[in-house]
Amino acid sequence: MFFQILQNYNAKNIKNDILAGIVTSIALVPEVVAFALVAGLSPQMGLYTAFILGLISAIIGGKAGLISGAAGSIAVVIVSLVQKYGVEYLLWAVIFAGIIQILIGVFKLAKFIRLVPMPAIYGFVNGLAIVIATSQFRFFEGESYWIYILVALSMAIIYFMPKITKTIPSTLGAIIIITAIVNIFHINTKTVADLGEISGTFPHFHIPLAPLNLETLKIILPYSIIIALIGLIETLLTMEVLEELDKERGDGNKEAIAQGVGNTTCGFFGAMPGCAMIGQTLINHTSGGRGKLSSIVAAIMIILYVVLIPDAIKIVPLAVLIGIMFVVSIATFEWASIEKIKKMPREDAFVLIITTIITIFTDLAIAVITGVIISALVFAWKHAKVYFHTYEEDGKKIYKFEGPLFFGSSRSFVESFDVENDPKEVIMDFENVRVMDISGVEAIDKVTKKYKETGKKLIIRHLSKECKKLLENAKDFCEFEEDLDYKIAVDANKLK
Repeated sequence: MFFQILQNYNAKNIKNDILAGIVTSIALVPEVVAFALVAGLSPQMGLYTAFILGLISAIIGGKAGLISGAAGSIAVVIVSLVQKYGVEYLLWAVIFAGIIQILIGVFKLAKFIRLVPMPAIYGFVNGLAIVIATSQFRFFEGESYWIYILVALSMAIIYFMPKITKTIPSTLGAIIIITAIVNIFHINTKTVADLGEISGTFPHFHIPLAPLNLETLKIILPYSIIIALIGLIETLLTMEVLEELDKERGDGNKEAIAQGVGNTTCGFFGAMPGCAMIGQTLINHTSGGRGKLSSIVAAIMIILYVVLIPDAIKIVPLAVLIGIMFVVSIATFEWASIEKIKKMPREDAFVLIITTIITIFTDLAIAVITGVIISALVFAWKHAKVYFHTYEEDGKKIYKFEGPLFFGSSRSFVESFDVENDPKEVIMDFENVRVMDISGVEAIDKVTKKYKETGKKLIIRHLSKECKKLLENAKDFCEFEEDLDYKIAVDANKLK
């Protein structure tokens, strides 16, 4: 597998991916350690996740350049489980979350991420950019003015270095220069060592000690479902952002399986759950990482820091990592959306704003689900009316309809008919109507019943064969003319 990944590489790409992977790994350390501490776990559990999940998803995942590890959105969810029941129950929850993600990928359900509207994606990206920036503020507490100088200098190096040389990524250049300055001049500022102990051993296989019985399943399965869904939502949305940057389509179902295999493995090796991390993914991309090798290197470097060279990473100042994350935050924010919000429909603008706010103050999954629900309700409301006009033809009254007939528009459809005053023969023409669901079919049935009760003849034109099969009252009463050939539900090219 590893050699298959390398076969399409040239020397330049290998160099870029290796250097990008090293930069990303350094930026990963404070994030995954912080998220492990948020969840009430040891720093090693977060680092093990970055190694195990990062390596597995890099090798078998559906999108090159994606970086996975312990994520804040999941850390917040598992806090209560860890506090109430302990780490061993968490590990079972991680294992079953991974199994759920594998099943989602196997049954090709990842395609439903395509239902997330663009305003919700803008809101997710903007909210996450703000969260990335504000989450760095905690590192300024108790620090001197030096941290502000070093952060500003780091950002300046990242911005100006590509104009001078592109031999190494500007982010790596900033890490080297700032680390050298701090250590040569003995500047008193926080380093990675201040986050907690990161040294340790290789993760080892471990079957969770909590009993696997019905009582345990009742405790862990709700958490497993939430972990699986939040992890996949964040992963697939991060994929979409990366696809916009590199213009290469990923395989969502394959990535779901990879995330599932990775999380299940994490559970058996004493690591916390994780998913794709948009901040580190963007660091990898901006540092030149384009292939799977960059993600593999990032994961391998994490375990090297833990086992072999913890002292090398401990001396890196937090200031340079804060500067990198600020640059990532600026690059992540969809600045064009500010201009677009003035031109987009009000309901789309509302979805963008509300998704941004919810992402900042609550949870990514809630924000995205809220955005989808609001967009769906707006769509249903906009299309909750079937338009029609009537005319006479050889003594028959013809109702000509336009628009989708579904649960939202079925009532207006039924109310369109003047059954009592219509002539003896009536024609319903569905040439410009698409019957979308069973509510639409039942609306036709309801109208048919009304004409049947008044003894009037009803002819239905241009109705699909599938709709006719579902009709109850109309089967034996109506005449059908010029049937159309479409189905009530359509699989749009089997979207991935």
